[in-house]
Amino acid sequence: MAVMAQPRQVIECGDFVLRRWRGESDFAPAFTLIEESLEHLRPWEPWVAGHSEETTRGLLAKSEARWESGDVYNYAIAKDGTPIGMCQTSRGTEPQGRRIGYWLHPAATGQGIATRATAALIAEMFTMPDVEYLEIAHDLANTSSAAIPRRLGFTEIRREQARPPVAPAGTGIDVVWRLNRPTPPVDGTRRP
Repeated sequence: MAVMAQPRQVIECGDFVLRRWRGESDFAPAFTLIEESLEHLRPWEPWVAGHSEETTRGLLAKSEARWESGDVYNYAIAKDGTPIGMCQTSRGTEPQGRRIGYWLHPAATGQGIATRATAALIAEMFTMPDVEYLEIAHDLANTSSAAIPRRLGFTEIRREQARPPVAPAGTGIDVVWRLNRPTPPVDGTRRP
């Protein structure tokens, strides 16, 4: 049986790391992170309405199985050992594509952390042989989320009706951005 390529479980990003969430042992820090971020996330994340200890435990339990299957690679963004956000990549609608999502604790915003974490996740995903493109989707009104794909060289490819439930501050229109795997130069030389 062939072993499926998987990303690293810890990705160093200078002053913070992306580290794989680990089931029940991560419950307390994950729950605290979400609790402290609820008001910040509420306008843009419909799942916040159902937040509870049970849903956090469920998220972490599912993270283990989904990581092993390759469906979702879910990371804590951690600084000095404390989670300050989450980012993940999940299978896209086509087998060669993946979707990226991210959010930060309100005290961690405005420092470039989400952009740097997303860039690190992009680099990691493109080390995997089956990933040809990455997508980011966000509500049309979420200008903070829109800044990240713009900064990282994504191209807006479409606008589509959001799947329910729609975020409370949302328009119901998702903007979808795509970044294709860089192609190596034809002559075999390395790009700067």
